[in-house]
Amino acid sequence: MELLVAYRDDPAGYNMAKYLSKEMTRDGDTFHGKYYDLVIIPTPAISADWLEEKYGYDGFVFLSKHAAESGTLALTCHSTGNFAAARFGGNDRQIAIPKPDFQKTYLQTLKKNQSQFSDFEITIEATHHGPTALTKPSIFVEIGTTEKQWNDETLCSSVAAIVHQTMSQPLTKYPVAICFGGTHYSSKFNTELLDGRFALGTVMPKHVLDCLDEEMFLHILAQNTLAKTALLDWRGLGSHKQRVLDLLETIALEVIKL
Repeated sequence: MELLVAYRDDPAGYNMAKYLSKEMTRDGDTFHGKYYDLVIIPTPAISADWLEEKYGYDGFVFLSKHAAESGTLALTCHSTGNFAAARFGGNDRQIAIPKPDFQKTYLQTLKKNQSQFSDFEITIEATHHGPTALTKPSIFVEIGTTEKQWNDETLCSSVAAIVHQTMSQPLTKYPVAICFGGTHYSSKFNTELLDGRFALGTVMPKHVLDCLDEEMFLHILAQNTLAKTALLDWRGLGSHKQRVLDLLETIALEVIKL
């Protein structure tokens, strides 16, 4: 069974959790449901590397707010990890295990219900922030981008309903790809996820490719055992093209340039 996790002082996460918990049975600090359980934790979600010390589940879905300086309204979903120093939770140079099938199904379901969220971009983000140390797959579901949206209970309930829909049905299995290049919000990878055949594991954007050495590359592969393909945002690799290609030549992944 999967565990949904929300931080008590995160208004978007808390509002989503409040909506979902209405139909669940509480036992101590855990809400139990037919398809998943839920907890509201007292510490920030990005620092929840301790979670498995207390909760034993097959995977974790974090409900969270999303912030961006651009102010663009967005509903996002992304895997976690730090390619360099841990500035926002987790450990230095550690990548979490993604949940690619959940991410693809969830964002495609949001897209099918776009009329409910007509003011919002529906998008992946590149892999970033913690937690990074969990041994089971995890993913962040986020509502952005300002306090107005985080505190909009109708919006949060509508997004939570899509989470419930995604988690209450068997997930389709998709071929999985790891991704290199592009921006934090890669349009090429997002298009592939929404309209293409691949689900996405770790997404390493251009601005952190300086951190891609052999050790990091092998770590990414170890955390993405389902991946058989590497997608490259070819124009979005900049000066790192050859180094990325040289690393990929050492293993058996199919390489696709977008």
